[in-house]
Amino acid sequence: MSAPVLDTLLVANRGEIACRVMRTAKALGLTTVAVHSATDRDARHSREADIRVDLGGSKAADSYLQIDKLIAAARASGAQAIHPGYGFLSENAGFARAIEAAGLIFLGPPAAAIDAMGSKSAAKALMETAGVPLVPGYHGEAQDLETFRNAAERIGYPVLLKATAGGGGKGMKVVEDVSQLAEALASAQREAQSSFGDSRMLVEKYLLKPRHVEIQVFADQHGNCLYLNERDCSIQRRHQKVVEEAPAPGLSPQLRKAMGEAAVRAAQAIGYVGAGTVEFLLDARGEFFFMEMNTRLQVEHPVTEAITGLDLVAWQIRVARGETLPISQEQVPLRGHAIEVRLYAEDPANDFLPATGRLELYRESVAGPGRRVDSGVEEGDSVSPFYDPMLGKLIAWGEDREQARLRLLSMLDEFVIGGLKTNLAFLRRIIAHPAFAEAQLDTGFIPRYQEQLLPVAGELSADFWQAAAQAYSQSQPPRTRSDDPDSPWSAINGWRNGLPAQTSLHLSCAGQDQAISLGARTAAFELQGEHLWTEQQGLRREHRAIRRGDTLYLNWQGDTHAVSAYDPIAAAEASHSQQGGLTAPMNGSIVRILVSPGQSVEAGTQLVVLEAMKMEHSIRAPQAGVIKALYCQEGEMVSEGSALVELE
Repeated sequence: MSAPVLDTLLVANRGEIACRVMRTAKALGLTTVAVHSATDRDARHSREADIRVDLGGSKAADSYLQIDKLIAAARASGAQAIHPGYGFLSENAGFARAIEAAGLIFLGPPAAAIDAMGSKSAAKALMETAGVPLVPGYHGEAQDLETFRNAAERIGYPVLLKATAGGGGKGMKVVEDVSQLAEALASAQREAQSSFGDSRMLVEKYLLKPRHVEIQVFADQHGNCLYLNERDCSIQRRHQKVVEEAPAPGLSPQLRKAMGEAAVRAAQAIGYVGAGTVEFLLDARGEFFFMEMNTRLQVEHPVTEAITGLDLVAWQIRVARGETLPISQEQVPLRGHAIEVRLYAEDPANDFLPATGRLELYRESVAGPGRRVDSGVEEGDSVSPFYDPMLGKLIAWGEDREQARLRLLSMLDEFVIGGLKTNLAFLRRIIAHPAFAEAQLDTGFIPRYQEQLLPVAGELSADFWQAAAQAYSQSQPPRTRSDDPDSPWSAINGWRNGLPAQTSLHLSCAGQDQAISLGARTAAFELQGEHLWTEQQGLRREHRAIRRGDTLYLNWQGDTHAVSAYDPIAAAEASHSQQGGLTAPMNGSIVRILVSPGQSVEAGTQLVVLEAMKMEHSIRAPQAGVIKALYCQEGEMVSEGSALVELE
């Protein structure tokens, strides 16, 4: 039987994974096809493709989740194969079947394998039959509150609610006691329905201090299957991975072999083909429990590529063409150590709320040995509220873990972003933390060290304000009067007749305002291009200082601060705002309104549920009061800062 023709590949996704898949496809000589929503017409993945097809719509439900549109795009572009990336339809068996029915190639496993592992409940039942140890839980068909209440009491709190068709932390809630169950279950079901079109849930015991260790498996169409070592993904928040590394620190060769062979057995039991990941919870005693199988390429696959020297997307393409795996299990390399962090548009200081807006400034780390950045954006791009807020990933490799860690720290220091909030400084604090350096890893790492990783913002120091003022002043382009540019009166540089050159700058940063007096430039503050040098007590330090319009982005003690000038009189006039007003914390869609005008509420009462970037966010009453007015309705798109509720 001749190998199928595959010279044009459509990527049914967006962002960094679409760019990453197309990079390998182009290297193999394939023509690449991008699909995009109306919002993503000018997105980076659209710009980089050889052919692009407009799916219309803005939300994923109207574009990237439309199977008929995706298959029509493949036919119109001449693509013989579709790569699903991750998220969206990547683990949708109906999508795989529709592609096959259309005579196209799906760069993923057979639909039957997706069915077997796509449902967490079915997968756990299958693993139980195969003798793989499971975490105690309920995976049944009944989905009513009473069933979950009884199951949770039998298992014992705390418990974890999980969407059976889920992934990426969507539709997942930790419930500490019975009083939280009803609200958590309803919210998790809505998130699951919105993200996956399936609201079914399971509940299981929430293990304390476990590690999340996963095995990368790969199978061809000829019955060969092997594992490509493991990854530790224990550093998480809200069950979403933040840091991943390979190999897992402290994992013995014997345990690696046991977990790897169990993962291969699981894949072979369902006739798996292509790239997949079997995820386990590993306790301190070295016992591992099956958690789930992701029937797709994982976000964190670059760390496996770094320690093996393999290109997993290239393997996916070759397997789709009918080729056999190029190496045996004994030949799988394991060299050095790699660590990856996920860069998100979000505000860590505000409960990690997703951030939207324009990337006014975006500078990636310089390329070099052991350094890799997989991203889906460039400077000037916009981050919308409709999709996952991940901007990209930074991956560092080293001969050992410490070299990889230090290399990643250097990359994080070089990265500069301005225009919206990101988790860049938060990531740096994790990688620099002594406990991380000592590989003291488990899924409770972030909550345990929250005070150090998420320090409460204090008053900006006098040194910061003085440095910011000098950098802002020195980066200000000179302005002159158009009628007489040679006149000394036309220069706006602090010059005064008979007085020393001095002026006052009113600056604003991170909600703080400051008036700073500027004297003549001194050697203590010297701006050279985009680098501000400060000198104090003989120590000379360099800070990135980049101007974009009226905003200066100044890197200071690990954080990038946006500094702008302001008019104190205008600010005072605008400061009086409606008392008791509750506003949208981000752009999003109103999915539920739980109160009505005239209703009395207690502090903490859930008022409105806002959906942004596939996650739900509750707007709650900050204090007891009466609902005076509602300024939104269910289904409405709202902008950040829009008034939603007036509480009297």
